[in-house]
Amino acid sequence: MSKIFKASEVAEHKKPDSLWIIIEGNVYDVTKFVDEHPGGKKILQRVGGKDATAQFWKYHNEGVLKKYKAQLQIGSLEGQAAPPPEPKIEEPKKEEPKKVEELKVVPLEAGPVAPAPAEETTKEALDAWGDLIPYGDPAWYQGYHSPYYNESHVALRQEIRAWIEEKVEPNLNEWEKTKSVPEEIYREMGTRGYLAGLLGIRCPAEYTPYQVASVPADKWDHFHEFVLTDEISRTGSGGFVWNIIGGYAIGLPPVIKFGKKELKDRIVPDIIAGNKRICLCITEPDAGSDVANLTCTATKTPDGKHYIVNGEKKWITNGVWSDYFTVAVRTGGPGMSGISVLLVERSEGVTTREMDCQGVHGSGTTYVVFEDVKVPVENLIGKENAGFKVIMTNFNHERIGIIIQCTRFARVCYEESMKYANKRRTFGKKLIEHPVIRMKLAHMVRQVEATHNWLENIIYQCGRMDETEAMLRLGGAIAGLKAQATITFEFCAREAVQIFGGLGYTKGGQGAKVERLYRDVRGYAIPGGSEEIMLDLSIRQAMKVHKALGMKL
Repeated sequence: MSKIFKASEVAEHKKPDSLWIIIEGNVYDVTKFVDEHPGGKKILQRVGGKDATAQFWKYHNEGVLKKYKAQLQIGSLEGQAAPPPEPKIEEPKKEEPKKVEELKVVPLEAGPVAPAPAEETTKEALDAWGDLIPYGDPAWYQGYHSPYYNESHVALRQEIRAWIEEKVEPNLNEWEKTKSVPEEIYREMGTRGYLAGLLGIRCPAEYTPYQVASVPADKWDHFHEFVLTDEISRTGSGGFVWNIIGGYAIGLPPVIKFGKKELKDRIVPDIIAGNKRICLCITEPDAGSDVANLTCTATKTPDGKHYIVNGEKKWITNGVWSDYFTVAVRTGGPGMSGISVLLVERSEGVTTREMDCQGVHGSGTTYVVFEDVKVPVENLIGKENAGFKVIMTNFNHERIGIIIQCTRFARVCYEESMKYANKRRTFGKKLIEHPVIRMKLAHMVRQVEATHNWLENIIYQCGRMDETEAMLRLGGAIAGLKAQATITFEFCAREAVQIFGGLGYTKGGQGAKVERLYRDVRGYAIPGGSEEIMLDLSIRQAMKVHKALGMKL
């Protein structure tokens, strides 16, 4: 039980050899921490024996408190009841992997995978959970009815958030500075079964013994992947999210879906376990959204046993540390009919150079050069000169991942702004009491909620349509939603910085998430198809589809 101190007792500990402070009603012994304090000794000594809550929040965010609370807190102030300990989340025992024939691998575009069967869908609203800041979490977190989620989604949500809060959030500012994430975090993504759940397909248990603790493999659906990506994105760091899932979630699905069995048996287990890395290489210095005109070539050797790959790829997420590269190459004539996809392994002739970008720090964004790289023909993904279909099929899953991340990032900007507005005082009252601030928050909410609800509908459709129908009807809608999500993200990031003022422009303090996300915006608005291309595609595709359906115009 936490020890209770009187304010007079704390006041006695104000000297360098015994220095206590109070933050949010809790008492901290910072005597041994004085030399480590980034602001120096004097700052701590000035608040020794006093309530330092106001001073703390001027410079720090919740992540700092979480990082040091366990080692520095010695009790609570009298009259300030310590919060009850968080309930320990019991992780169910992992089931033995199912036999291969029991698991049907279903692509993102095909169903039915989501939602759970009707008899398993929760009829009543799920219990409210989290901080309950209005709109700070999706509606189903806050006791509203939803047709999409059941108790397995609840269990997954709690499992991921507990892991993120323990292992990730306290370290994000430090990782942002070093532009890196420790390898053990990525490996834990593998051993916890999270990597296996991020492929737009049912967990491929034939390639991994690792499964998500809270969800049986045969119950995994698209909404579980949604929850997983959403909770990871709640960190408010595009660099972290891209580091652990960026290259993997778009580089491995084409291999799983179109690769030869021998190739998959050889490379997939190590990738899903988190021991090896993979990335997707499509964009080139002169070919981004214009995929049909890429110039990286793959020419067959006279004996027909290998391709020789030459060319360059740019802005490749995770490329700097990847062991495998899923590469779009030109094997035939001009245009989309001459494109193939190869799995290129890091070898002689493959060079990578990390790019220094505006945001998404730690993502390993890379300039890749292939110079006379020898690739076995068995590494062909799909059919020769039919790679454009492979790429287009993969785009839906890639864009939905971007949409999920942007929608949560926008929500994080709103949530952080709401918390700050209820704490910061100007002109004699809290920010939230100023109508202009409430107006900003309201505009953020209306866009976030509209985007989130469209996203839930699209994910539901992904699970209900068969592959042909999904390919026909969802490509344009997903493109439109991708633009909607990135525009919403940009708006919310901008408004959040305005609400935070100087703190939103400063790295590492209370506005750390907001400052970081503001720099990440363009990293989402451009990759996966720029907003302009996406909006145009959404209308062109809709016209084409509805003409085939009998549109009357």
